[in-house]
Amino acid sequence: MTLELTEKKLRLIEEMGVLYERGGMQPAASRILSLLLVSDKTDLTFEEIYESLNISKSAASNALNFLISTERVEYITNPGERRRYFCCKLQSLKEGVQKSLAGLDAFNTLLKKVLDQRPVGTKDFNKKLEEAIQFLDFIKGELPVLLQKWEAQKQ
Repeated sequence: MTLELTEKKLRLIEEMGVLYERGGMQPAASRILSLLLVSDKTDLTFEEIYESLNISKSAASNALNFLISTERVEYITNPGERRRYFCCKLQSLKEGVQKSLAGLDAFNTLLKKVLDQRPVGTKDFNKKLEEAIQFLDFIKGELPVLLQKWEAQKQ
């Protein structure tokens, strides 16, 4: 059962999909996540997904398994039905940002080790590396404040 998607929604799905791909996500997973965000329905069946995106069942299955394992998508079932309904795990967006920042922190720790090992003769490079480290330290210090502001604003 193919969903009714306007040309505008199809373009938005493609635009979002390309953005996710640039972030390292597989093309099929990118389009599925975009479809789940853009669709008028909040949860979609496997058939609706692969038919609407015109991708193979195999590509859809692999992509959905990836999205579930990375906690971007979850599924529900209805009593008495074997069919699964897939939906975006919107909470995972905030969690994803927090995980990305944890990854940046780990990367910054490694950059500091790299800087300690750099020869003193590469002053310009070392200065740029130092600036990158300072920027990441700044982000690390400011993000908790932003998250607190966000939580306070919601209440």
